[in-house]
Amino acid sequence: MKLHAAAVLFAILVGTSSLTVFGQASAPLAKPAAATTTTWKVPRTADGQPDLQGVWTNATSIPMERPKDLGAKEFYTPQEAAEIAAKGYHGDRNPLPEAHYDMSQFGIDPTQNKFAQNLRTSLIVGPEGRIPPMLPEAVKRNAARAAKMKGHEWDGAESRNLAERCIMWAQEGPPMLGATYNNNLEIVQSANQVAIFTELIHDARVIPLSGPLDGSPHPSKDIRLLRGDSRGHWEGDTLVVDVTNFTGKTAFRGSSENLHVIERFTRTSPQTILYEFTIDDPSTWDRPWTAQLVMGPADGEIYEYACHEGNHALANSLSAARAEEKQSAGEPVVNGNGQTK
Repeated sequence: MKLHAAAVLFAILVGTSSLTVFGQASAPLAKPAAATTTTWKVPRTADGQPDLQGVWTNATSIPMERPKDLGAKEFYTPQEAAEIAAKGYHGDRNPLPEAHYDMSQFGIDPTQNKFAQNLRTSLIVGPEGRIPPMLPEAVKRNAARAAKMKGHEWDGAESRNLAERCIMWAQEGPPMLGATYNNNLEIVQSANQVAIFTELIHDARVIPLSGPLDGSPHPSKDIRLLRGDSRGHWEGDTLVVDVTNFTGKTAFRGSSENLHVIERFTRTSPQTILYEFTIDDPSTWDRPWTAQLVMGPADGEIYEYACHEGNHALANSLSAARAEEKQSAGEPVVNGNGQTK
């Protein structure tokens, strides 16, 4: 069923040049940069805010971390980028795993994605281009979490990860990162709020803006949310979103409940938004780290992503786990046809 996000989000919100080329994965990549000509200006909403509205995609062919053999090389040359793109999704640096299914028939093969062009060698910026090493206490914390679950992975629905239970997918964010498919999102604005509706997993994130009608601070630290609490404000033409109050279950890249994310959305051309995020978690890494990706226009509308906690895969998996337990105990197992194994 087609789900038009603008209609849904409008009800929520009312209540309160140079053109960067956008092409297939095989097209050359381009360094993200603001439009430099005087013929294009950042569009404005009726309220005078920079207009970020529209249906966008944050699909990217750039890896989060830079391949170690590239050292401090932060950008490819256009020729290097073209050669890598000609070899496939990530070229020979990040080859796709062996394919067992023809996913292109469903429109979800990664090579079918369209990517806003970007010459970066990694999403993480800076000379290292890699996530800082985890602090020893963070390594212990994540190891303890894994050890606690070992042998109990199929005890019940609560033992499965949030994505498998259709509660939250990591790419929804914050921070927002592209997935293998369904990378589309829709942005809708009002004078006091910005809403971001993600196709995967069909959630609307409403961000209050600092202003005369809504200048409220983050809630008490006693209140914890899987996606954190987002508060936005404008710095010139950039939307800055401050996100705190995460839970320990969010665990972005092994983070703790002390995760702090700062996002920046900047319209850089008629067809691009530069999305930047900074990660700061003193309980996990000894320093903050920043990444950037370029969002381009999506083709068509947002469609419903039919994932929910009642999905058959979860029920079938747990049923199979119970059957295995009975077999191990020497008990008879009855299948769906009433036959005893």
